[in-house]
Amino acid sequence: MREFTEQELVRRNKLGQFKDLNIDPFGHRFDRTNYSVDIKEKYGMKDHDTLENEDNIEVVAGRIMFIRKMGKASFFSIKDKFGPIQIYISINDVGEEIYNLFKTADIGDIVGVKGKVMKTGTGEITIKCLEYTHLVKALRPLPEKFHGLTDKEERYRRRYVDLIMNDESRKVAFMRPKIIRCIQNYLDNLGFVEVETPILTSLLTGASARPFVTHHNAQDLDMYLRIALELNLKRLLVGGMEKVYEIGKTFRNEGMDLNHNPEFTLMEIYEAYSDLEGMMDLTENMYQEIANKVCGKTTFEYRGHTIDLSKKFKRISMVDAIKEQTNIDFSKNMTVDEALNLAKEHNIEVEEHEKTVGHIMNLFFEKYVEETLIQPTFLYGHPIEISPLTKKNPDDPRFVDRFELFIAGGECANAYTELNDPIDQLERFEAQLKEKELGNEEANDIDYDFIEALEYGMPPAGGIGFGIDRLIMLFTEQDSIRDVLLFPLMKPED
Repeated sequence: MREFTEQELVRRNKLGQFKDLNIDPFGHRFDRTNYSVDIKEKYGMKDHDTLENEDNIEVVAGRIMFIRKMGKASFFSIKDKFGPIQIYISINDVGEEIYNLFKTADIGDIVGVKGKVMKTGTGEITIKCLEYTHLVKALRPLPEKFHGLTDKEERYRRRYVDLIMNDESRKVAFMRPKIIRCIQNYLDNLGFVEVETPILTSLLTGASARPFVTHHNAQDLDMYLRIALELNLKRLLVGGMEKVYEIGKTFRNEGMDLNHNPEFTLMEIYEAYSDLEGMMDLTENMYQEIANKVCGKTTFEYRGHTIDLSKKFKRISMVDAIKEQTNIDFSKNMTVDEALNLAKEHNIEVEEHEKTVGHIMNLFFEKYVEETLIQPTFLYGHPIEISPLTKKNPDDPRFVDRFELFIAGGECANAYTELNDPIDQLERFEAQLKEKELGNEEANDIDYDFIEALEYGMPPAGGIGFGIDRLIMLFTEQDSIRDVLLFPLMKPED
C-alpha cells in the first residue's frame, strides 16, 4: 500500500467530519441553472447597482480552484467545463454551520452554489452564495502551479489533471469533436453517407503498414487490427451506395513521434463518378469550411509557420517538385541502374525491395522535397510502384492518378482516382507479394474477395484518406499528435 503525503492525510481525515454532519463526501445529483460563461455573458454588461436591484438567482457547480478565507466572509472560485467564476460566501448569508462546512473545503473539491449574481468593486461578475452544497471531496491535491503539470509525460499520462489545470488542453479537447462534427455536416450536406466497417480483418490490405496481430479464439484464427478502411468502403461503391465515408480507429504497429500514434483516427471518403480533381475540390472546400465555421479564421500558426487556408491550394507533380529541388528529371525514361547510380551519388540508401525507378524517385522526394512543402500543396503524379490501389495515368502508365496534401512539410491527406480494373488490381496485389518476399513488411496481401467484388463492376470513383489527428493538430495549432489525443499510448509506469 502506498504511503500518503501529509496533505492527503489531512484530506482523508476530513471524511469523518462529513459523516458526522450526515453528508456524503462523494455527493449526489445536483441541478444547476447555468454555466460560468453563460452567466458572464448574461450579466456582464449590467452595472453593480442594476444587479443589486434585480432578483438574479443562479445555481452553479464546479471544482474549487482558488480560496481566500477571511474570518466570517471569504472568496473562492469554481471552474466548470467552460471556465471559472468567482463566489463570495459570508456567515451572515449561509449561517454558521454551513460556513464551517465551507471552511473544511480544499482546492480541488467539487461544490454547488446557489446565489445572487453581483459585481465586485473591480467589476468582476461574482455569485453571492446563499446556499452552499458540498458535492465531492478531492483526496489528492492539485499541482501547485496554475499552469498544471509541467512534465509532458505526466500531462499525457494523467490527462484528467491536465484538463483541470491547463486551459489550452481543455480548449483542444472541446474543439476536436466540434471539428469532427463540422466534417460530418459538410459531407452529409454533399449527400455522403457515414458508415461503419469491421476493425478485425483476416487480411492485411488497404495501406502499406505493419499490423497489430490478434487471435480469434472461437474460430482459432489469427487476425489483424485494420490498418485502413479502404477495401470495405469500395465494396459499398460496388453495392451502389455511391458516396460513403467512415471516421474510425485504425492501428499501425510502428514508431511513435510528433506525427504518429499506433492507434489513430482515420477518415476515408469515396465518391462514385468522381476523380482526383473532385477530391482536390472536396478537400480544399472542407478545410476552408472548418477554418471559417469552427475556428473563425483562415490563418494558423503551425510548426513555426503561418499557414494560410484562404487561398487556392498549390498543385504540383512529384516529378516537377523533385526537379525544382535537384534538377533531376524523373519524367525521362530511365533504367533501374541509372536510378540506382543517381541514388548513390546523392547518398540515398535503397533497400532490396526498393530497387525500381519509382521507389527511388519517391526516396528523392522524401529527402529533398517533402519538408519544403509549407503552404497547402496537392502533390500528384506518384510512381506506380508505391501506389498499388490507384488507377494508372492514361497518358503515362509509369505514374498513377494520386495526390497527397502536404502542409508544413507533413502529409495530411492521400487521394486517388480509384483503381476499378480487377485484372490490373490482381496484378498489383501479386507485385506486392513479391515485395513482401524481398523483405517489405508493409506490403499488402491479396484480397481475392475484393477482386471478385470488382469483377461485378465498381463505378469510376475518387477516394481520399485523412489523418483526423493531424488535421486537428493544424486547426488547434498543436505540434504534437499527443496534444490532440486525450489518451495517447504511454509506457506503463515502473
